[in-house]
Amino acid sequence: MSQYTDANAVQSLAGTNTTADVTSLVGRILIAVIFLLSGLSKLAAPTATIGYITSAGLPLPQVALAISVIIEVGGSIALITGYQTKWAAGILAVFTIVAALAFHNHLADQNQFINFFKNISMTGGLLQVVAFGAGRFSLDARRR
Repeated sequence: MSQYTDANAVQSLAGTNTTADVTSLVGRILIAVIFLLSGLSKLAAPTATIGYITSAGLPLPQVALAISVIIEVGGSIALITGYQTKWAAGILAVFTIVAALAFHNHLADQNQFINFFKNISMTGGLLQVVAFGAGRFSLDARRR
């Protein structure tokens, strides 16, 4: 066996891959930041958010505001800490698709087109978290 293969075997036996674990943590933080900032901005300006929700024609804008803040702030904190990560990422993925369809559905408008596909791309990243979990640097890993 080469030295490289020996190192991989030891790493595999130990169940650790620091680069992948750090990358997973950084990835979770980076994808969570947009949700955290969005949720906090909605808390800071609820009237403006309710107006935006109303302008999209959605019913019960106050309820939609409360739900979106809970999902965005709660989900981002769960992603960052790695707590119930697969569930949090799954809920955020569904939320992101719903937001794309409700708020960015005028695809002839270049800004709406970009925002729609930004949401689709974010959903892809979240589904990666659903598929592969939080990694070693997470509360989920500590519970095993």
